[in-house]
Amino acid sequence: MMAKRVFLIVLDSCGCGEMPDSADFGDAGSNTLRACTASSRLDIPTLSKMGIFNIDSVDCGTPVPSPTAAYGRMAEMSRGKDTTIGHWELAGLISPRPLPTFPDGFPADFIQAFEEKTGRKVLCNKPYSGTEVIRDYGREQKETGGLICYTSADSVFQIAANEADIPPEELYRICEIAREMLTGPELGVGRVIARPYTGEYPNYVRTSNRHDFSLLPPAPTLLDELKQAGLATIGVGKIYDIFAGQGITEMVRNKSNADGMEHTLHYAAQDFEGLCFVNLVDFDMLYGHRNDVDGYAAALTEFDGQLRKLLPMLKEDDLLFITADHGCDPSTPSTDHSREHVPLLAYGAKIKAAYNLGTRSTYADLAATVAEYFGVKANIAGTSFLREILK
Repeated sequence: MMAKRVFLIVLDSCGCGEMPDSADFGDAGSNTLRACTASSRLDIPTLSKMGIFNIDSVDCGTPVPSPTAAYGRMAEMSRGKDTTIGHWELAGLISPRPLPTFPDGFPADFIQAFEEKTGRKVLCNKPYSGTEVIRDYGREQKETGGLICYTSADSVFQIAANEADIPPEELYRICEIAREMLTGPELGVGRVIARPYTGEYPNYVRTSNRHDFSLLPPAPTLLDELKQAGLATIGVGKIYDIFAGQGITEMVRNKSNADGMEHTLHYAAQDFEGLCFVNLVDFDMLYGHRNDVDGYAAALTEFDGQLRKLLPMLKEDDLLFITADHGCDPSTPSTDHSREHVPLLAYGAKIKAAYNLGTRSTYADLAATVAEYFGVKANIAGTSFLREILK
């Protein structure tokens, strides 16, 4: 019998339409996928043939008569719209309480203690655009040797510094100090993020040496359960960081979406039994947050081309799932994540083509489905739809 493999690809932020409670999050009307269909740079024949525009209420694109995949959408049950909570739910862990955010900056007592522990001055300490903050504080950072610390609408504490002043390894050590301090219900942000950059004012460029330091998941996830069962759990891109390494047997980071898909193609050519969990963050980081509709559309087009290479590499017992972790509609005034349904495409030789999964009540249904496929009795949330989609 051939080894079973599951490839789970997360198109980071590629939501497909508002949820009933989107207005509570300030996201009424958001639809990231629909925003991209307005661009002349969108050309996704592979995703289209699989059925991405057949998804219920997707409200964009042209449905195809006979999709090659099972298709549907998933609602987020967790109270949030960020990367950490979204991925935890995809892995079977629902978060009823949102992670803390800091729209007015972090508390003065924390900042003072952080400065004392690092021996460096904190600059900014408020919500800011990642590209604008280094332009506005870059000169002061160089003059003082300080740390540009900022946040966003997400549960994050971001630390930027010029690599010429603070090398990445030193910045990572500083982030580890922040991670140890930012715990508990009041301060426990989802991620501490190192944001190194290079250059001289005003021509600063963020580098690919970004590194995320996440909270440990508060309970076992699908990854823990698969690993305990002796299966491979391969993290491609930010997956290792998002789960703080918990439950991961092998990892590789991405320099770009294209690089992440090259890693995925590499693993598709290897023999392993288990899960290859892929995050493609450029959609979110480079295009969603910057309200770049054309850039987002072009990135989807690039992904579609690499997806076309992946499909023929899938073996008889392989399953492929394509989804997202939240939205980040690049066509709205907001540059923040958006509370949206996420698409769900399921593909493989054993999957019923053109099967409509409708709307799942939680992302965790996907985790339950993967666990059942591997025969693992996992103590995670979600209801498996495996028997619905298998031929």
